[in-house]
Amino acid sequence: QVQLVESGGGLVQPGGSLRLSCAASGFRLDYYSIGWFRQAPGKEREGVSCISTGNGNTYYADSVKGRFTISRDNGKNTVYLQMNSLKPEDTAVYYCATNCRLTYYSSSYYLTSADSWGQGTQVTVSS
Repeated sequence: QVQLVESGGGLVQPGGSLRLSCAASGFRLDYYSIGWFRQAPGKEREGVSCISTGNGNTYYADSVKGRFTISRDNGKNTVYLQMNSLKPEDTAVYYCATNCRLTYYSSSYYLTSADSWGQGTQVTVSS
């Protein structure tokens, strides 16, 4: 069975850190680009970060640039999202997905879509 499973979410105070994990079963994650998306209640889904295959090029949304880091551990068949300096506006359900795709408009790139998705993990940033 092909499956993506996210973990590592939780409740953290503003300024704190969390590391999310995206583990794959039934296929090799290093064959795919992997993206992280998030969706807060009442808001549209936002593409947060993406890591390519091969040389591991990365993309970050402006809202998380300098605070979040995406990485791969091919030996563990897992992709991570290290989130530092968390803010209340980072509160959302976070999803990982395969084959993340960028769209170019208004002179910028945006992470807009992907193929196979995990079930999500809740991140809440609150004091």
